[in-house]
Amino acid sequence: MLILDEPTSSLDEDEVQKLFEVLRRLRADGLAIVFVTHFLSQVYAVSDRITVLRNGTWVGEWQASELGPQALIAAMLGRELAAQSTRVAVSPVFDETTPALLQAEGLGQTGQLQPVDLHVRAGEVVGLAGLLGAGRTELARLLFGLEAPDRGVLKIDGQAVTFSSPADAIRHGLALCPEERKTDGIVAELSLRENIALALQARMGVRRFLSRAEQTALAERFIQALGIKTASVDTPIGLLSGGNQQKAMIARWLATEPRLLILDEPTRGIDVAAKQEIMEQILRLAEAGMAVVFISSEMSEVVRVAHRIVVLRDRRKVGELPAGSSEDAVCELIAEHV
Repeated sequence: MLILDEPTSSLDEDEVQKLFEVLRRLRADGLAIVFVTHFLSQVYAVSDRITVLRNGTWVGEWQASELGPQALIAAMLGRELAAQSTRVAVSPVFDETTPALLQAEGLGQTGQLQPVDLHVRAGEVVGLAGLLGAGRTELARLLFGLEAPDRGVLKIDGQAVTFSSPADAIRHGLALCPEERKTDGIVAELSLRENIALALQARMGVRRFLSRAEQTALAERFIQALGIKTASVDTPIGLLSGGNQQKAMIARWLATEPRLLILDEPTRGIDVAAKQEIMEQILRLAEAGMAVVFISSEMSEVVRVAHRIVVLRDRRKVGELPAGSSEDAVCELIAEHV
């Protein structure tokens, strides 16, 4: 038996096809193969049977020939696709002539993301929808300078830019709340005050330091604005709930007064009330003129807050949907041509 856990994650299309040729030969010779992947098209390309796991639990097993893409997605998401679309009212409607604050033209990275076209305007929430492994985080990292694209062009206010590091992105008014809050976001041992001040202090550089009084005033302003629940500004952030930690991460970047805020899974691992508050805050930021890129595995959240939904699958863009589109419409677009 050969167990392959995401063997194609760093391969280009030609390398994937060569691997599949080898797997088919091995299968013909009698070898048993377990193929673990998030790429739907690859599931159908090589699998005889499909087993779905969700949150550490076995969901079911089907013959690949008897399970269509939409049914597979429904099993992965944990719900049946509704027969009728549920429309979600999202405003405002943007004039297509409005210039883009950020524009990506064929932006991509070999083995990580196929070329993507994307534009985001001031005051707009653009949702990135897709299943795990679709390429949403990879796109966010390219936009913020955490990874270097090897193809395409990135423009800010119509001018081509190259980000050699996140510091360049910050200077152009971008901010990113990362997907992994505990490992890439908070500094658990530092206080809430220090965590909120961190990005602003980094942008100011080593020659200008925020005093303790300035840090406290900054933290207190965002504690009140975002409803962060804490006993004190000096409470270690690691002692706060997940929802309050996430609000603190948003506060950290709002303190830099960004023009575009990238939120990668901002509601993951927090309670329903905190999710509600964060999504309402996202809409308020857009109404105030900020551009927002919103990434979430929860389809309901994407269709609720996005003025436009960019759908990715298998690390490529497969289409866009307008405001008010249903969860089913997103799932159908993901499932098309698998």
